[in-house]
Amino acid sequence: MQEDSMVRDELIEMRGLRFHYRDWASRRDGAPDLVLLHGFTGHARSWDAFAQAMTDRYRVLALDQRGHGETGWAPPERYQTSDMADDLVAFVKALDIKHFSLLGLSMGGMVAMEYAGRRPPELSRLVIVDIGPEIVASGAERIRTGVRADDTFASRDAAFAAARKANPRPPIAHHRHRVDYSLMRTEDGRWTWRYDRALRSPTTLRVRNPDAAWTSCANIAVPTQVIRGDLSDILSPETAARMVETIPGAKFDIVKDSGHSIPLDAPEGFLAATRAFLTGE
Repeated sequence: MQEDSMVRDELIEMRGLRFHYRDWASRRDGAPDLVLLHGFTGHARSWDAFAQAMTDRYRVLALDQRGHGETGWAPPERYQTSDMADDLVAFVKALDIKHFSLLGLSMGGMVAMEYAGRRPPELSRLVIVDIGPEIVASGAERIRTGVRADDTFASRDAAFAAARKANPRPPIAHHRHRVDYSLMRTEDGRWTWRYDRALRSPTTLRVRNPDAAWTSCANIAVPTQVIRGDLSDILSPETAARMVETIPGAKFDIVKDSGHSIPLDAPEGFLAATRAFLTGE
């Protein structure tokens, strides 16, 4: 995809770390803000196509969460959902955001749930993408196995080939863009994923507390959309149904021909579903 002159890459220091984010100016005067939180293996540039498409209605802010993309790496024990929710609190305060919608995918969706459950006054709408308080064990194991199996590559093409073998669903150009911006060089001239190696280590403990997450869901007080990929192996239909029952007034949508990585697998279906909810169109 072509680079858009309306986007700026920015750095900000918060809570002892340097964070990177992309700031997409809106094509509409006085537009509200939309904040995007990526998943476990993602980064701010994962959202490029979606962010660009939403600039007719929003200023879009895509944050590299701690340990990902161009944001600094934290101590291994400081990658909990609560740490990332606290980062979002600091981000909203630092940018003086008064009124915004929040969209989180997978790990970012867990962060969004916890943040929204605190009832921040700045939050107006919430989209939770293919994640819930409880996740399917086989899907979680697939992700863990995948990030540890393919760690370094001889070339960008080799990295893309591995990503394509693991998930052949996404449109090829869209997938290549995601992979290219997921990589960094190593000192031996090879390529590896651009997020903290500690997150790929089996010794790094990231605590999941389903009961606390369900409590957060019950405490959400803004219009909320829950989205599931119809082929997802992470968010079960049963958990999605319980979320819709637990979150007051929540709306549920399914995106066809998509697994867990909905914005990657089915970008047009994802855009249509989220746009309809966020804008009311």
